[in-house]
Amino acid sequence: MDEMLPAPRLAALGLQHVLVMYAGAVAVPLIIGRALKLPPEQVAFLISADLFVCGLVTLIQSFGALGLGIRLPVMMGVTFAAVGPMAAMAGNPAIGLLGIYGSVIAAGVVGVLLAPFMSRLLPLFPPVVTGTIITVIGISLMRIGINWAGGGLPTSPTFGAPFNLAMAGFVLLVILAITKYGRGFVGNVAVLLGIVAGCMLATLLGEMSFAKVESAAWFGLILPFQFGLPTFDPVACLTMSLVMIVVMIESTGMFLALGEMTGTKITGDDLTKGLRADGVGTILGGVFNTFPYTSFSQNVGLVGVTGVRSRYVAVAGGLILVVLGLIPKLGALVEAVPTYVLGGAGIVMFGMVAATGIRILAAVDFKSSRNNLFVVAISIGFGMIPLVAPTLLKKLPEVLHPLLDSGILLACIAAVLLNALFNGVGTSEKAAGALTQAALAADQH
Repeated sequence: MDEMLPAPRLAALGLQHVLVMYAGAVAVPLIIGRALKLPPEQVAFLISADLFVCGLVTLIQSFGALGLGIRLPVMMGVTFAAVGPMAAMAGNPAIGLLGIYGSVIAAGVVGVLLAPFMSRLLPLFPPVVTGTIITVIGISLMRIGINWAGGGLPTSPTFGAPFNLAMAGFVLLVILAITKYGRGFVGNVAVLLGIVAGCMLATLLGEMSFAKVESAAWFGLILPFQFGLPTFDPVACLTMSLVMIVVMIESTGMFLALGEMTGTKITGDDLTKGLRADGVGTILGGVFNTFPYTSFSQNVGLVGVTGVRSRYVAVAGGLILVVLGLIPKLGALVEAVPTYVLGGAGIVMFGMVAATGIRILAAVDFKSSRNNLFVVAISIGFGMIPLVAPTLLKKLPEVLHPLLDSGILLACIAAVLLNALFNGVGTSEKAAGALTQAALAADQH
């Protein structure tokens, strides 16, 4: 696990891990920045801040220091689980971006405080619950991918134009072709290569401008509280704290699975250090103008593909991400990618999130226990409310809207309560074993 590889190979493997996670890593700041209708320069800054903190938190998690970090080859990135709640907050003028950052910091503090006790919460999150939640996350995000494919907001006069759909379809076809015929590393970065192909075609057609990339600086520091001091809305903080608990449960499964893959025995103390790093990373996210962090499952799967178990590969990847975050031109380049190009990739990325949840549910016993069917069915139904009937809960108290407007959180609450009602609460050891197997199943290639 701690093998120090030759520097050139270490750098190459670190870059490989960065490329595998890159498309997913920059998706969240793009989503939230555009939901807030921020100017392109500020969206580009969000992307740079995200890459910088991705690298910083990866270093904390993989290298480890001061009682923080799982000290395994873990790459960190912004979690998709927080997108739904943050998008709802973005649409509330009383909360906005500063309220989002306040809720992120509060969630990070909750994560740090709960880290030593998370093993006691594991029985509340067996695979039937985690699989359902991750499935709803993917389904909820699909709306964003589909809107991207149409060209952005449905209110735009060019939304759904044949050209937009054709370009999104082109990116999707490129990704499918690379996935089918690509081997090894090329296959693993199919989404990123699809975006690059879409950008090349858009440039040839004169539909992609590089004016803001040319005017952006080559170097720029990521300073704390760039947009102002955060505000702390109680319901927003509670909402993001619930998201943090779900994220930590998911991270626990990934840590245990990674321990199996690397032949490392994961102790309770190791889990505490890893989850505490998640919390500290999320606090840093709120301070440095970005969002909650978790371990990226794509990179956990990459450990199985490459067979390289050295945590220093993740350390190298973290250093690369820090450097990328200090190059504003790169953030400006990502921001310049046409929305419809992201649409073709978004359908794949967000669909894969849902597919991961379905793969976890495949390990659930539905034959001998019909109760599990009810848990999944009703929880997904609750999760779909904000998507299919967004005005259904609008007459409830305004203070609850950040919670009720998130299908992910509605599904989470319903799944936990229904599972406890129908199946009871098992032991921590049994729950940890089931979570490990579910995470391993979700990361098989």
